[in-house]
Amino acid sequence: MGEWYDIGVTVGIGVAAGVAFAGVLAGLRFGFAATLLGAVIVGVVAGLLVNGWTGAIGGIVGGIVGSVSAATVVRGAGRRGATVGGTALLLVGAAVVIGLLALIPVVGYVEAVVLPGLAARRARRTPDKYEGLRSLAK
Repeated sequence: MGEWYDIGVTVGIGVAAGVAFAGVLAGLRFGFAATLLGAVIVGVVAGLLVNGWTGAIGGIVGGIVGSVSAATVVRGAGRRGATVGGTALLLVGAAVVIGLLALIPVVGYVEAVVLPGLAARRARRTPDKYEGLRSLAK
């Protein structure tokens, strides 16, 4: 296929690793740092295995994008009362799907562009916890 395909795969795998690590670790005290470090390590290893150092750079970029975006979603879910285990289960499942979709040509790049936009959109529209109950009290 070409080098662009391999780099796109490593970007997608980095995004998937960032989402998975954020789902499992972002609720902890130093979870964001651990999420970022884990995703970057997985991105580098995947990049080196697939395409050498150019793939490693794509994996690093994907890991950073995935972990920052998913950590935003996890923080918002925690503020709205979501459980840590449920959030982790959903995001690990999403990471598996993201990783598999990255094997389709160009989709790894699309994931790296679309995911931050979706996270920012979700962060902007965050309602307060139990917002509906306060409206009933009036």
